[in-house]
Order: sequence, then structure tokens, then C-alpha cells
Amino acid sequence: MQKQAISTQPIRSLDDAIEKCQVLGMRVSRQRRFILELLWQANEHLSAREIYDRLNQQGKEIGHTSVYQNLEALSTQGIIECIERCDGRLYGNISDSHSHVNCLDTNQILDVHIELPEDFIRQVEAQTGVRITDYSINFYGYRHPQEG
Repeated sequence: MQKQAISTQPIRSLDDAIEKCQVLGMRVSRQRRFILELLWQANEHLSAREIYDRLNQQGKEIGHTSVYQNLEALSTQGIIECIERCDGRLYGNISDSHSHVNCLDTNQILDVHIELPEDFIRQVEAQTGVRITDYSINFYGYRHPQEG
């Protein structure tokens, strides 16, 4: 029971992510630390290629394969977020429940923590017969409204 309580702790900081790796028995290698640090510094969703490019621009030598393997391991263990998109996967630093704002003109995905009113959740449960235990909402819009 203790392990389950630890594994459901939200990861809201770089230290939380590193601690979660250690709790799960994952080695926090130099490359893994580079990736986690970059995701927490960038505070945005990045492709594996963008992660690779940014780390190498910072002088942190890391190979393509190492980036992909570490991203896979970190996302599989729930330490980072992986979003499947038609143009590939994007990785983010928050792995606990949250919603997204998809900016259509900048192609960014922004994390947002929102809490729906309890009566709204009960209404969804009544309509579907499903007890809601968690939710994630996708919002879509434009940062710079289009003229016309």
C-alpha cells in the first residue's frame, strides 16, 4: 500500500521527478538528468528532436538513441508526460492530471490545472452511468485572434 501512495504523488518539480526515479529504482544517469532539467526549464511540450537539439546546443553531448530511450523510460514510468499527435510525440514535465490549451496559431500546448464544479461532474456521471475519478480537458483557440 505504501508503494501505491508514493507512486500517485504528483510530480510538480524537477526534484519530485528525480525522487520518483529513485523510488522506482531507475538510475538517474547524466543523460536522464539532462532531459529532466531541460523539460523543467523549458516548461513546454517538446519533440524528441527538439530535446536532442536543445541539449546539444547547450553543449550537453547526448545521442539520438539515448534521448529516445530515456524519454520512453521516463514516460512509461509516469515521470513525464507523453502526448501522441498526428505529427509525432511531444513530451512535457507534468505527469499528474491536468488539462491542455492547444494554441492553433503557435502550435503550442499549454498545461492548465482546472477544477470542474462538483455538480457538473455529477451531471456527467448521471448521463453516462460512469463514476468519474479523473478528467482532462482539451481546449483549442488562438493566441492572436484572426482578423476577418
